[in-house]
Amino acid sequence: MKKLISIELKSNFGFFRKPDTNSGINFSYNILHKPAFLGILGAIIGLKGYEELGKIPEYYQKLEDIKIGIEPLEHEKGNFQKTTIKYTNMIGYANKKMNYLTEESTLIAPFYRCYLLLDFDNEYHQKVATFLETGQAEYLPYFGKNEFYAWWDNYKEYEYEENHISQESFLIKTLFDKKEEVVKNNKEDIDVTFDLFDLDKNLDYFFYFERLPIGFDNDLHQYQLGNFVFSTFKLTKNSNIKNLYFLKSENYYVQLL
Repeated sequence: MKKLISIELKSNFGFFRKPDTNSGINFSYNILHKPAFLGILGAIIGLKGYEELGKIPEYYQKLEDIKIGIEPLEHEKGNFQKTTIKYTNMIGYANKKMNYLTEESTLIAPFYRCYLLLDFDNEYHQKVATFLETGQAEYLPYFGKNEFYAWWDNYKEYEYEENHISQESFLIKTLFDKKEEVVKNNKEDIDVTFDLFDLDKNLDYFFYFERLPIGFDNDLHQYQLGNFVFSTFKLTKNSNIKNLYFLKSENYYVQLL
């Protein structure tokens, strides 16, 4: 038996480190991504994290097959405010007896609605659902750094239909990966098509784009990345979006990967 659930997950600050840096400044992904969210779920149910260089952590091995979708909440057109925090590392073994200065671009009040498709025939999936619903945690979850502790509420379960699009235009409430979502039109490959007609003048329409991790490369031991879009525009039926789930009570779609 499968269940589609959601929680609202938040913290006062967040730092989801990007692997690249620029002149000593470390940058954070703006949106909570799947590997980071699986780490949070792993902490909640008590799975082990990184223990050995080059080895995929236990939480990822056990939870990798959970399909998730992320919807940012209380944002500015997809973006969260950021502040730069400067750190001084004075530990000798870490910096060869010299003070090491670094800066991190840190998210302020990141807040997400996280959707999960769980298979209750899997003991780990079932444990995730139980702990999220009852507010239990084996280890305190955090947003990238252990001082940025996170908490969740508003657990919900949904009735859903998979990949069933009956409307001419429809709204996806989560970010969606458009890497393979292409419409074939004669000789041209066209990206997903948005419905720009009959717009509500009272709504603030926008597009937000971010390249985010979707998993790990088991050979290279680095992130696999996807090209994600978040938008308040509706998409047209022929956009050929995959992995969509229609939430009947909410009357909108989410993409779960």
